[in-house]
Amino acid sequence: MPSAPQSPADLLPPLVIEAPRIEPSLARRIRLVGLDVDGVLTDGGIYLGSAQSGAPAVPFELKRYDIQDGLGIQLLRDCGLKVVIITGRVSDSVAQRARELRVDAVVQDPEARKLAALTTLAADFGCTLDDVAFVGDDLPDLAVLRRVGLPVAVGNAVAEVRRAAHLQLMAHGGHGAVREFAEALLVARNEWTDAVERYVASRSVAAAPDEENAREDAHA
Repeated sequence: MPSAPQSPADLLPPLVIEAPRIEPSLARRIRLVGLDVDGVLTDGGIYLGSAQSGAPAVPFELKRYDIQDGLGIQLLRDCGLKVVIITGRVSDSVAQRARELRVDAVVQDPEARKLAALTTLAADFGCTLDDVAFVGDDLPDLAVLRRVGLPVAVGNAVAEVRRAAHLQLMAHGGHGAVREFAEALLVARNEWTDAVERYVASRSVAAAPDEENAREDAHA
């Protein structure tokens, strides 16, 4: 008998439901997490323009960040991990986002000397590169990824970065890759569930009177 024709669903690849996993012993060794910006914290796109304010035009640069990444970074820091940003592009946008995320350090080096910067930061925080995870996507990240204990590639990383990575994420930069990594790391450390519950509990209490007054003033 001829076989029944395949439906379109039968031709699709199987659904991947398992998140990336990190060896628990390696995850527990990590004390410092380093993040690239363009292509990791953002989708790599850059909007350049200028605005007229008085006589001279003021140039500006816009980047798109992912809110869920921000919460992932907060949970990493709540679990005692240091988080730093190292980028090869200087931008006021990065400085502003770093302040919002309250990261432990930010380095913007137009020469992209990321390995030297990370080595110095690791020493400042009392650890070695073996205790560091770094999330990257492109060639400026290779020198770092070849030296750290946990090299990580986002889903849109170039082939050279994917080959150097110990962990390859499914999400692309600017679209939840950092959040995916944060969850994978904390799950491997057996800290994710407790971190989530602490966060929920902190948002489940009534606001203090001063906070309520501040909200009313902001909406006045």
